[in-house]
Amino acid sequence: MNRNIPTVFAIALLAAFALAACSERTPPQATLDEPKAAGDKAGDTAAQAEARKDVIINGAGATFPYPIYAKWADAYNKVTGIKLNYQSIGSGGGIAQIKAETVDFGASDAPLTADELNEAGLVQFPMVMGGVVPVVNIEGVAGGQLKLDAATLADLFLGKIKMWSDEKIRALNPDLKLPDTEISIVHRADGSGTTWIFTNYLDKVSPEWHERVGTGKAVEWPIGIGGKGNEGVAAYVQRVNGSIGYVEFAYALQNAMAFVQLKNKDGSFVAPTIDSFQAAAESAGWKSAPGFYMVLTDQPGAGSWPITGASFILVYKEQADPALAKQMLDFFDWCLAHGAPMATELQYVPMPAAVAELVRGLWRTQIASPAGAPVWQ
Repeated sequence: MNRNIPTVFAIALLAAFALAACSERTPPQATLDEPKAAGDKAGDTAAQAEARKDVIINGAGATFPYPIYAKWADAYNKVTGIKLNYQSIGSGGGIAQIKAETVDFGASDAPLTADELNEAGLVQFPMVMGGVVPVVNIEGVAGGQLKLDAATLADLFLGKIKMWSDEKIRALNPDLKLPDTEISIVHRADGSGTTWIFTNYLDKVSPEWHERVGTGKAVEWPIGIGGKGNEGVAAYVQRVNGSIGYVEFAYALQNAMAFVQLKNKDGSFVAPTIDSFQAAAESAGWKSAPGFYMVLTDQPGAGSWPITGASFILVYKEQADPALAKQMLDFFDWCLAHGAPMATELQYVPMPAAVAELVRGLWRTQIASPAGAPVWQ
């Protein structure tokens, strides 16, 4: 199977990673003390080390984890010389590209069911967890000041609440001076796992949302303007006064956006933080989840952020190029083993060690060459 993207496109993606590496969230430089990747052994010959520098791993999909994947890819390249190109095109695009065999792995924040995985010949595994957060641009309102409950958030995105001075919002924010400004809704225009997580939450908490809109990577929005990717939604919200949208938390931080506090299932108002994401993920039963299918929205717990989700990697069970597949899984293994500090720096929740071991077990038993030999040990 040919899962390599065109050379010109690969060069463009490498340029994108170079720009990411120059941003304020540039990964720390690798040092001699930094753990080496699997396969990067001290006894390697110069030729073997040089050969690794020719390895390029191609992936595409969710924008939700793009900041951490870019950071991991840059750090791993410094350690090993191996390059990883990741195209941030949304979960729907990632699923489509892996099924079309144009990439080595796809990424999606909306997990596939066990039946969907089997039908496509794929396996999936979680790489990182994080939060989707409503963000606003309201004159005079700073980050964390605005409080919303589930019903009000759903009514906003249903178009039922038109002004920021509406009595429902004021009742939740009696001490906040809210302007008489029209509300502008911003949502994703592309197929998106971030949208899937966000609409999954609204579907759980609002009967009207469930009846009118439902859950999906792409839905028929009752109102609003669409932005492509988390980047596009963030850009619209930053430009439009009176707007509200939803983005992955790293984008809110990266763009210094005003996030909202939400009332969770236990009735507590919580802010999006790594602690509140972790609180939502604590009760997740990964071991008993078929195909690692896990949804973390509207979890119980006083400290739980209600719109939490995991991001997943999709790969083929049968790997036509076992050597490349081994390099790809070595990269993911390195991320699970050594990438937690970088993940927490960007306010993602690393996968617990026990879950990482379950993932490695999946690699050993379900990913193989055409002859049936395991590609990762």
